[in-house]
Formats: sequence, C-alpha cells, structure tokens
Amino acid sequence: MPAKIAPAALVRRVRRGEHAAASRALSIVVNDEKDSEVLAKEFFKSSGCAQKVGVCGPPGAGKSTLSGRLIGYYRSKKLKVGVLMVDPSSSISGGAFLGDRLRVMEHAVDPGVFIRSLASRGMIGGLTYAIFGAIHVLETLGCDKILIETVGTGQDEVDIASVADTILYVTTPSMGDEIQAMKAGAMEVGDIFVVNKADLAGKDKAVADLKAALGLGHCAGQAERPWEPPVLATSARAGEGVPELAKELDGHWKHLRASGEGRARLKRQHATELQFWIQRRAIKSALDRVTDEILEDMVLRKTDPASIGRKLLKV
Repeated sequence: MPAKIAPAALVRRVRRGEHAAASRALSIVVNDEKDSEVLAKEFFKSSGCAQKVGVCGPPGAGKSTLSGRLIGYYRSKKLKVGVLMVDPSSSISGGAFLGDRLRVMEHAVDPGVFIRSLASRGMIGGLTYAIFGAIHVLETLGCDKILIETVGTGQDEVDIASVADTILYVTTPSMGDEIQAMKAGAMEVGDIFVVNKADLAGKDKAVADLKAALGLGHCAGQAERPWEPPVLATSARAGEGVPELAKELDGHWKHLRASGEGRARLKRQHATELQFWIQRRAIKSALDRVTDEILEDMVLRKTDPASIGRKLLKV
C-alpha cells in the first residue's frame, strides 16, 4: 500500500474489507497521526454494528486460549472476527509487550480474522485511550464479533464495562479464594462468568462459589437484573464448553438489542469515548507547554506542580 493515501480512499478500502487498509487506518487513528480525526469521524459512522465482547480476568486464567477457541467457533459459523489485545507497554518506547497469545495468533492468517495488539501506554484499568478508535475501524471493516482482551489486572479490571457490550469474566478453580473480593468489582459488571481449566480439581466448587456470590449480591439489596449472568465451566485447551459459551454470548447480544439496555450501554460507551478524547487532548496540550524554564523553577521551588498545572489547564 502507498505510504500516503487520501483518507476517503482509505475508508473505502476498509469498507471493502481490505485488511492492509484497516491495518494502516488503525495505526493512524491509534497513534494520532495526520488525518486521524478525519478518519475517526468516518469510522464512527459504523459504531454499534458489531458485538463487542470484553474478555477480562486475572493473569493465568487462560483468556487468550479461550479467545482463540471462540474465534475458531465463530469462523466455523462464517462470522468475521476482530480481535484487540491490550498489552502492557514499554515506558521507554511506548510499544506493547505481546503476551502469551499463541492460541489467538494461530488465526492471524485467516482472511476472516483481524488481530491487533495495542499498547496500554500506562493507562490503568487494562485498557488504552485509543481503544474506541480501533474498535470503529474493525466495525467499518465488517466484523460481526470483536473480542477485546484486556491487560489482565484482576478483580479491579472493570473499566472494560464502559467499552464493551458483553463482559466475559474468566477465572479458574485455583482462584476460588478471590471470589469474595471480586464482589466489589468484576461481580458487578460481568455478564457471563467462566471457570476455565475445568479439567483441574475444584471446578465444581468454583462454579458454586461464583453462583453463590452472584446470589448474595441480590440479597444485599442490588436491583433485580434483567439479565441473570450465567456461570459456565470450560476447558479452553480441550475446546470443551466453547459452543455453550458462544450460545450465551449470542443470547446476551440478543437481549441487549431487544431491550433498552443495549441503547443505555451504547450511550455509556459514547460518554467514555468522549471522556478519553478530552483527557488525551487536554494532557497533550498541557504537556506540550511545559518548558525547561518551568522545570527549573520547580527545581528551585519557586513554584509547585499544582500552581503550574492550574496555569497550564487554565483552571
């Protein structure tokens, strides 16, 4: 593909399903390059067209292996799949450290699968400020399902609830001791819970603990949920339980589209996207105006971060 291509032509190629064009467009949008806003405006027109599944949970739960199995299942149904994997990033280069994603990357040569790794760039919550721009590129590409695998920070990884339509929380039998702590975080945002590595001892207890914890949430006075989160057991390595999981994911997508919950979640996503845009621009604008003279004054204690910060932000 040419190094320079008009935004309109690039958008047309993405809409035609060209992966090379999507890869180039995604880089421009994610890295905030020239024409990024022009492209972002066009790609936003496709927002809300695909089911966005947020795959989260503690490290070692087998999220990538399970995602790989889901990709294989969706492809067997002739669905087009987009995959965004948010990785921890280098504080020096800003690039992503690609994790153990072999089960996902084995689908990279499939023309019906588009996979991209994104750097978190220090953002907490397992996400990246560029996540929405990347999602809209994949929606425009024509993906039916978009899997978003977060960094994997554990029970506090709840920001994905403001990005994805369906939250899939993955844990394992060996992590049963953290179920109680999860109630204050992931338990409140998860739509489907999976006890992966079900071939290990303790699977039944982990499933029972999750169901009990979800039940206690209602007893504690939480409002009745129109969707009751199911708890499933899978063995991603063996491929067991994947069709059942896919059925639940499709069921939740149908529930969202048939109820007002889908529209409410889309509004929340748009609000978060707007928040990310403002934060990104405000931070960049302020930091671009930090001079060596300002830093010298701080070294000499002639001023302080709060005073400088308010001046730069004009608060």
